[in-house]
Amino acid sequence: MNISTSKQYSAIVIIQNLLLLFDVCVNSFSSFTRFYPVELLSLYIIQDFCLIVALTLLLVNFFATYIFQTGLIQLLYVRFRTTLVLCVLYIILSIILHIWHMTIHWNYPLTHYWTRGFHCLYSIHRTVAVIYYYFYKRASLRIGDPRFYEGSSWMEKQLNLT
Repeated sequence: MNISTSKQYSAIVIIQNLLLLFDVCVNSFSSFTRFYPVELLSLYIIQDFCLIVALTLLLVNFFATYIFQTGLIQLLYVRFRTTLVLCVLYIILSIILHIWHMTIHWNYPLTHYWTRGFHCLYSIHRTVAVIYYYFYKRASLRIGDPRFYEGSSWMEKQLNLT
């Protein structure tokens, strides 16, 4: 990894961490905006957009690796499969939760009416969120490994194992 790639990687990691921080803040403090459904809807739309941007940045990091450019996508997929699945699952859960929450609370934002299904989805969403944060942060740091950016004996060893 040369110096310009290193600077680019550092900038992307900072952006990824800011996106994760924004997501944590929205998940933590969105209940404070329940008095204003339009603002809450805007916040949810921005959060979903940021989740898609975070997944896109992770994929851009994958595409920039030497392993991907030489066509050895399977090596990356095996190492980051859980993260990719969790990213997609978390985006889907977030969108479903946001739609359901806005449907329930749009007309009467101050009522605290949660169905069993909504409560279950909310709990699953928050649990998956914590797991997503861990795996996403881990993947964003692991993709900076120099072994992914140059031909190495590690890559040859991985190819011989498969």
